[in-house]
Amino acid sequence: MRAIARKSELNVSFAPGQHGLAGTEARLPLPARDLPAPEVAQVRGEADAIALKLRYHDAVLHRREAPRGEVAREIFDAVEQARVEALGARRMAGVSENLAAALEEHCRQRGFNRLTDRADAPLAEAIRLLARGAMTGAPLPPSGRKLVELWRPALGDRALADIEGLATSLDDQKNCAEAIRKLLADLDVDIGPEDIEPDQSENDDQNDQADEMNQSRGEGSEKQSAEQAAMETEDGDQGDQDAETTEADRESDESTDADEDAPGRPGRPPNWDQRNSRGEPAYRAFSKEFDEVVEAADLCDADELTRLRQLLDQQLQHLQAVVAKLANRLQRRLMAQQSRSWEFDLEEGLLDSAKLSRVVVNPVLPLSYKREKDMEFRDTVVTLLIDNSGSMRGRPITVAAMSADILARTLERCGVKVEVLGFTTRMWKGGQSRERWLANGKPANPGRLNDLRHIIYKPADAPWRRARKSLGLMLREGILKENIDGEALLWAHERLLARSEQRRILMVISDGAPVDDSTLSVNPGNYLERHLREVIDYIETRSSVELIAIGIGHDVTRYYRRAVTIVDAEQLGGAVMDKLSELFDEKERPTVRGAARAGRRLH
Repeated sequence: MRAIARKSELNVSFAPGQHGLAGTEARLPLPARDLPAPEVAQVRGEADAIALKLRYHDAVLHRREAPRGEVAREIFDAVEQARVEALGARRMAGVSENLAAALEEHCRQRGFNRLTDRADAPLAEAIRLLARGAMTGAPLPPSGRKLVELWRPALGDRALADIEGLATSLDDQKNCAEAIRKLLADLDVDIGPEDIEPDQSENDDQNDQADEMNQSRGEGSEKQSAEQAAMETEDGDQGDQDAETTEADRESDESTDADEDAPGRPGRPPNWDQRNSRGEPAYRAFSKEFDEVVEAADLCDADELTRLRQLLDQQLQHLQAVVAKLANRLQRRLMAQQSRSWEFDLEEGLLDSAKLSRVVVNPVLPLSYKREKDMEFRDTVVTLLIDNSGSMRGRPITVAAMSADILARTLERCGVKVEVLGFTTRMWKGGQSRERWLANGKPANPGRLNDLRHIIYKPADAPWRRARKSLGLMLREGILKENIDGEALLWAHERLLARSEQRRILMVISDGAPVDDSTLSVNPGNYLERHLREVIDYIETRSSVELIAIGIGHDVTRYYRRAVTIVDAEQLGGAVMDKLSELFDEKERPTVRGAARAGRRLH
């Protein structure tokens, strides 16, 4: 890598999860110990791709020429990556083979070979494959052919001609940037505003390289800046709401009083108008037609699921001592509450074998019986709801998967059922919902404009041994996109309410505020956050479900009353066990409002 990149200061490390370049630190995938040939070729390809970008890519020029529109920027970045890889592939045969192997694995991991609908096919990836073919003359990777076939008819002759012409500007990044802009114009892709100053400080180089850790392997998520935008209040006039919203509000107002305290469904969400303050647009989804609730096994083929599980097992091997300590501590606390006590010297019940010796010595004595006392330890179910957003890539999602695995095994041994769920979106920056909104003329206040994907990794009634492979799916980067927390909480909450157990615990693991670029770009900046706060307030003050939250690197105590924030993902396992231990240590669960006050004292 240093030789190809001509960077003697480049540092290289191998680790599972996120890989790419940050400054002078390059992280590569960790192959299996027996070094199978396909994995070795993939790692070599990843290394060559990073090295070639360091050698042939001018980050300052790229930033100056890059469009500001979201989709346009993705295509611009993808074609530039194809350009630098094509330069190396044309000059070095071994590099060409390595890049082909890495690209094939990239397409396979993201499921491009199983695509059937263009709405699920990323346009930027399709153009990257076409540009690579035009620049190098290499055939399409087998796992990427379906992706290209879905998009080729929709691109048009002019755009396809532009892609073929990219080969003429291969050696000149500036000319190539101009050719990409012409391609974007023929694709009718919004390139965004052009009034941003091109001059940047010298530190921009470092910032750009830090961002490339996500850009080179897929789409990134600017979580921190989105959180700040979400916290801003909207003081200006929101304008008149459209007829749909008004009608929905009216129906909600009419039904709230009648249904809110209806018997038979304790804790069921009331038909509130989903506002945090009057005068604010009510939260709603523009369309729920494209949302999905899917089993983890349906998102991945069996071979890939087995490989991901093996990767998770490799990570767990290094934590066996810590795992055993945490699991035993929680198990002791649970078992202590399930200790059995007996009534003795009864006339009926179970024969007390400890007193049989008295009868043998003196047969005239009556037999002694015993009966187990009724215990008030209630049936319990725990739901672990894990943020599957793009910002969880790398170590956070790996540790979250390990914690879910440990928790499922531990609680199962204690007779407590556990459900593991995840939430993300089907697409980056809007899916079919956004396309329908655009087709309808972009009505004002559209609400949520992305398609939800809620994933069931382990149902509560499924034993761990049956769901163990599915838990490995969290390590697949392709599923990590954007996060809409409020609706995910409602979904997990509804699943818990349908359970028969007396005690229901919902634990949320997240790394920040809800973020969905397509929704926030056309709604108030705190639109998703307001909805999340209202859902949390309802669950904490009016529901029978006990809610806990663990924030990774971000303060979630501003949302949740019973919460803890950890700085390092390595602390997640201990935090999960500690919070559950605190709950199980309670002799009697306080009233719902009493629990809320206890949560405030906790902070």
